[in-house]
Amino acid sequence: MQNRLPVYIFFSVLLLAVLAVISLYMGVYEFEKHSIIDVFKGIINNDGSIGAAERFVLLDLRLPRIVMGILIGSALAVSGTCLQGMFRNPLATPDLIGITAGSSLFAAITIVLGSFIKPYIPQVLHYSLLSFMAFIGALLTMILVYRISTINGRTNVVMMLLSGVAITAMGFSVMGLLIYFSKDEELRDLTFWNMGSLGGATWIKNGILATVIAVSFFFIINKGKALNAMMLGETDAQHLGIPVERVKKQIILLTALMVGTSVAFAGTITFMGLIVPYILRLIFKSNYHYILPLSAVYGSILLLVADTISRTIAPPSEIPIGVLTAFMGAPIFITILIRNRNTM
Repeated sequence: MQNRLPVYIFFSVLLLAVLAVISLYMGVYEFEKHSIIDVFKGIINNDGSIGAAERFVLLDLRLPRIVMGILIGSALAVSGTCLQGMFRNPLATPDLIGITAGSSLFAAITIVLGSFIKPYIPQVLHYSLLSFMAFIGALLTMILVYRISTINGRTNVVMMLLSGVAITAMGFSVMGLLIYFSKDEELRDLTFWNMGSLGGATWIKNGILATVIAVSFFFIINKGKALNAMMLGETDAQHLGIPVERVKKQIILLTALMVGTSVAFAGTITFMGLIVPYILRLIFKSNYHYILPLSAVYGSILLLVADTISRTIAPPSEIPIGVLTAFMGAPIFITILIRNRNTM
């Protein structure tokens, strides 16, 4: 059955490519009747067949946004999948256990207090301060939740969820103070982070995201067999030759890195790490050999579809993408709670 994985990935990537092309043509601005081949030929040849306005909308607005949606959707879905495998629970996602809230809090602190922090750090770090702080927030939250909820290698699900609720509540309270003391421009930025949006996509941000995700995927995208073994328990996984502690440290560090970078560039986008693994688990049970790599593709598909809907459903305004993902994820969260209420 393992030889079917490349086939699943091929057709999933093909579906993603088709949806990306469709998304490219959807929006308030309507292109003239050019095929996608004609559009890219006109851009490459610069023969005047593609106007300046079309070139700007395509290359500077829609294409960077589509690429960012693909990258962030993939990162969040894989992060959620890895955490669920490590904690052996379908409710262990970055937003439900407080990682997203911790990352958003540190990003908010940087937005409001960044002018006071920058004089004390090297100038070369000023541009990446927001991303760095978001990563630190995600990492500290991840470590805190893991320490609180894990005893002797076993995770207490109730403690994990309650610690996530506590961290999220604390984050919202501190963010409320920051909103109260913030200026108008800072208030607009904070609103952006809280609701989530891909509207700030640029090629520079996509380059940073692509680098972070490529490095992270290099280490964890092949951990499906290790996560399958860890589902039996950490002791049994060690007997099978799985370096459990090393795998856990990699997941904690790289999950925090991907979530922190995603929050820094797109704000709070919730439930991505819950929806995609849940759907794939219905098909492949708990086989992370399939779920983990496929979540990278279907996370991209889900966020790309959600972003396309967010910017086309009520033109010319835009619905925050975090609102749509929460609307999709909340029913799935309730379904998982009902199905697992006897085991919690």
